[in-house]
Amino acid sequence: MTGDELLRKLAALANPHRLRVLAVLAQERNYVSQLARELEISRALLQVHLRKLEAAGFVSAGIEVSEDGKAMKFYEVTPFNLHLTPEAISVAARSLSAPSAPPASTEEAGIFGTDGNHEVNG
Repeated sequence: MTGDELLRKLAALANPHRLRVLAVLAQERNYVSQLARELEISRALLQVHLRKLEAAGFVSAGIEVSEDGKAMKFYEVTPFNLHLTPEAISVAARSLSAPSAPPASTEEAGIFGTDGNHEVNG
């Protein structure tokens, strides 16, 4: 696993809502509306968390048509085994993408006063 993949997986797990989503889906696959009711969160917020979990490879989705003809998107846990050791982290760290450079100027950083002028400290 690359360093970037490891960061994506750890970031996906670093949220209590996403851990709860995985816990519910580990029991059985489910569709968004039912998951939102079970977890007592909005469908919009749940969709955000499901997208992050899907991008990290923890869940997958499929569309099915219900008996009344509605298209329903079901999510399920994708089997995974995340085993972290100091050695695995060391290997992953060697393949991390270079961090982005900080802005070269205050203009790029977006540091402005309330009137739109640059703030000057001093």
